[in-house]
Amino acid sequence: MLHKENVKAVDTQSARLQSYIGSSEKQQQLYKRTLMVIVISQIFGGAGLAAGITVGALLAQDMLGTDSVTGIPTALFTLGSAAAALIVGRLSQRFGRRSGLAAGFLAGGIGAIGVIVSALTNSILLLFASLLIYGAGSATNLQARYAGTDLASSTQRAKAVSMAMVSTTFGAVAGPNLVGVMGEFAVSIGIPALAGPFILAAAAYLLAGLVLFILLRPDPYIVAKAIADAQRTTSNVPLEGNSHLLSINKRGIFAGAAVMILTQFVMTAIMTMTPIHMGHHGHGLNEAGLVIGFHIGAMFLPSLVTGFLVDKVGRAVMAIASAITLLVSGILAAMGPADSMAVLIAALVLLGLGWNFGLISGTAILVDATPPSIRAKTQGSVDVWIALSGALGGGLSGMIVAHSSYAALSIAGSVLSLLLIPIVVWATSNQNKV
Repeated sequence: MLHKENVKAVDTQSARLQSYIGSSEKQQQLYKRTLMVIVISQIFGGAGLAAGITVGALLAQDMLGTDSVTGIPTALFTLGSAAAALIVGRLSQRFGRRSGLAAGFLAGGIGAIGVIVSALTNSILLLFASLLIYGAGSATNLQARYAGTDLASSTQRAKAVSMAMVSTTFGAVAGPNLVGVMGEFAVSIGIPALAGPFILAAAAYLLAGLVLFILLRPDPYIVAKAIADAQRTTSNVPLEGNSHLLSINKRGIFAGAAVMILTQFVMTAIMTMTPIHMGHHGHGLNEAGLVIGFHIGAMFLPSLVTGFLVDKVGRAVMAIASAITLLVSGILAAMGPADSMAVLIAALVLLGLGWNFGLISGTAILVDATPPSIRAKTQGSVDVWIALSGALGGGLSGMIVAHSSYAALSIAGSVLSLLLIPIVVWATSNQNKV
């Protein structure tokens, strides 16, 4: 009886997939539905991501009593993000986006709960372990952007990424600005104030996972693979005829990955130490939350415009624009007066905008370069390196500031961002020669 029921379920799924393979109208309907579900989940995911980022370094500073290791929290949850990116990518490749993304957000919520418990018990080991698990939410929040591209055409991909990212803004901006409120709420129930934002993070991540698990049906990645398999079966083009495209795809994967990795490193390093820098110059927790709120808003809010530009003026142009924007941000952060909120906001807005340009252009390059049959696995692997670069940036940032200055960190980041230009020019020139 159980075997018959399994066979019936498989037959039903095959029939459902077949209905999408033969209907471009149904594909478009599913594409739009997928974007709607991603938008809802990303609102919650953004709140979970931003709340923890704002106070993670401050919580470690409070528990450890030193500035030199305040970059460790960011390093830990970005290391956790790296491991989660690989796992979520593999789960998505095998079972679809729904299973992979829902599992990632669930893990992020559990990690946030662990951070709260560590603050209650003053356990440094539990804090570090929980931050690793909490990083799964960050990885999943980023990987959700790929789900919108599964059924998008080549001229829709950057816009699809931008839809996923811009929806993150609503939660991402609200999260840091609720730091004070959540801190007061935490104190009222006997929890340390700095752990308050992680209460919001836990609830937000768990809700994001629930939305995806319930609503992301049918799974867009499974449908996209079925469509690609059907097209490959009916195609008469020999494999040898595609060797030219395969070589370009490898370069595209490298270029897309390099753009995203470098922008993540620079952004994370400067962002991580900004609240600490502000604290040293008389700014309070609410002011730090405001600056980070503007920064994260700039990371996501311009996405619709960025997606349009990436599709219209080109991936390479926008990647170079990312490098220039990050350069200006680093110079402004280093040279501007530390007691000026306006300068700090402007520098962090530009930092977020440069990251936005790099992530959307790099994602579009990567999606262009990967066929559906290996796309989720490749995306997960690339996101591992993105997360590791963020971990390295977060870990080194505290050491650089402790032994030098915030200005030195900002200048180093701005110079490093210029590496994007020769990488993009090199990749483009090699493609043109093939």
